[in-house]
Amino acid sequence: MSASFFALLDDIAVLARAAAASIDDVVAGAAKASAKAAGVVIDDAAVSPQYVQGLTPKRELPVVWKITRGSLMNKALIIIGIMLLSTWAPWIFPWLLILGGTYLAYEGAEKVWHWIRPAHSGEAGVEQVVERTATDEKQMVSSAVRTDLVLSIEIMLISLANIEASSWGIRLATLIVVGLLMTVAVYGTVALLIRMDDVGFWLMKKPARWLKSIGTGLVRAMPWVFKGLTVVGALAMLWVGGHILLVNLGEVGFTAPYEVVSSIVGAVSAPGIVTWFIDSGLSAVFGLAWGAVVMLVLAVVARLRFKKPVTH
Repeated sequence: MSASFFALLDDIAVLARAAAASIDDVVAGAAKASAKAAGVVIDDAAVSPQYVQGLTPKRELPVVWKITRGSLMNKALIIIGIMLLSTWAPWIFPWLLILGGTYLAYEGAEKVWHWIRPAHSGEAGVEQVVERTATDEKQMVSSAVRTDLVLSIEIMLISLANIEASSWGIRLATLIVVGLLMTVAVYGTVALLIRMDDVGFWLMKKPARWLKSIGTGLVRAMPWVFKGLTVVGALAMLWVGGHILLVNLGEVGFTAPYEVVSSIVGAVSAPGIVTWFIDSGLSAVFGLAWGAVVMLVLAVVARLRFKKPVTH
């Protein structure tokens, strides 16, 4: 009886050591995968704040929370999907990424078009933007969640590619950890950014002059910060979308664009940061061109679809 009891304890100890080793593998894998996907996460954080622009302060955090819930749901579905596809149909990943890159390129190109032709883009003025209706808010959340879906797919696929564990369970657990970390990082940053003006007003009420100065500076700076993030967000869509397209078009056999960009970057003899900017700039240009073509095709389709019949 005692021998069986101690054998049970020994089995429990073995399982505990295995569980601890698995946790270590998950943590190490999540750290490596998160580092590899950091570029896309930065772009996600730059893109996301634009979706709460123009909301009244009391609606900002609730909208961020709605987008966060949508992002968590996106990642849950993506993790289930890519784990199944990685087993049964890994060949589909490049095609999915091409679709995602096309969406980002289209969104970025559309924003550039709005900057060029604001009078014809349908953008609301400041007075209109402040007065968001419940329908407008739902549309904003839906748009943010769609963009998050594309970026989340990229994050999860990059993460999966950099997980070295052969165990299906370890890979799944690592992706879950990465998804949670990325969501908290992105939308926690967004929530902090949109409340910085409140921090500024709070500091302005303090008796110390230097605190008042800091508060005033924050309040004055935040509109410019958000304008800058809007620009960075659009450029990020073009850069990430263009890069996704270049790489994955090459994966499915259309290698010419990627080879052209690679040859230009390879011909430049400069520090790494310079070549990175050149590579990113060329990716953004390709994304803009691809997005512009998509915009043109959609415009032609819409015109043909809604063209009034000629009456005789």
